Amino acid sequence: MSEPTSFLGGCTCRHIRYRLLGKPLFVHCCHCYWCQRETGTAFALNAMIEAERVQLLQGEVTVFETPTQSGKGQKISRCPKCGIAVWSNYAGGGDAVRFVRIGTLDEPARLPPDIHIYTASKQPWVVLPAGVPAEAEYYRASERWPAESLERRAALLAKFPRER
Repeated sequence: MSEPTSFLGGCTCRHIRYRLLGKPLFVHCCHCYWCQRETGTAFALNAMIEAERVQLLQGEVTVFETPTQSGKGQKISRCPKCGIAVWSNYAGGGDAVRFVRIGTLDEPARLPPDIHIYTASKQPWVVLPAGVPAEAEYYRASERWPAESLERRAALLAKFPRER
């Protein structure tokens, strides 16, 4: 059996260093106006992964709570020294799922987007690549995620059931 894939990353000043233990559940390239504002650019590129698979190797993050379009907010974990956002937690996944900023990985090209979302608000000069799924808004994970990721999501939901 082969070793699980891992990915190293961190902030610009290298105060924060982390490792992803395995492949993400799914990689989003989000073109919504909120992500554009948050990143100061045309989109946010995030790897969704179980929080337990994100190993903080060095430093401590500072968590900032910011509003979102849903009104439920997000927690953005940033380096307290250089301010770089390394990951977020959204209300939907709570503390169990992290949205790791692909640009903070040492080798970001290893995790291209699995899907482009909220393309209805993408900047008109952004050209989406052929062959990568795109949605005008969001999507159903059951229709887009690979079976392995759906199984991992089901295991997470069993561990961390949401209050209904």
